[in-house]
Amino acid sequence: MIRTRFKKGTKIIDIMIAAVGGTLSVCVMLYAIFHFGVKEAWPELVLNLFYIVCLAMIFMYFFNIRITTRQFNYWCSLLVGMTVLLRDILFPPPLANYPLHLACFTLSVLLLCTLTFFYARKDWKSYTKGNLWSIFIIDALIAALYHLDIALFESVDEYTNYLLTEIWIRPTIVYGLVACFVTETQET
Repeated sequence: MIRTRFKKGTKIIDIMIAAVGGTLSVCVMLYAIFHFGVKEAWPELVLNLFYIVCLAMIFMYFFNIRITTRQFNYWCSLLVGMTVLLRDILFPPPLANYPLHLACFTLSVLLLCTLTFFYARKDWKSYTKGNLWSIFIIDALIAALYHLDIALFESVDEYTNYLLTEIWIRPTIVYGLVACFVTETQET
């Protein structure tokens, strides 16, 4: 019999929606990588590998398979931090609107600092819901600003739909991770 770590139906639904949404988004981006070629889309392949590992850890954590809470928190924080560092700080996508670019960059640095602060404390059970949800809110704001720039200021081409999918993968995964973290702080 398969046993899940969580008992409340709403938490199970939250985590499953995030996992299914993240998986579908990653599959769309893997299709895009093979459609446009690895030579042109290799950065997306690297990011998607991080996302796939996060999704695998959500699956393992959800079904209580060989992963502790500390390992889950450590590796998920590290992988999300790596994607923020790579996609938004070191290799940010060029945005047509400079104030939006500056806002995205500032929020990305704030998100990386927030993840570093939470990781450095190593006492995950002392976090409040507000602390944990702030990670998701900052990431969703970054994605919303990227989406706004693409929708209003960028020209529409064959890459547009894939870009819009890609910018929402990380907030979807972060939503699932935070839902797991919040549940863990409540139940233990």
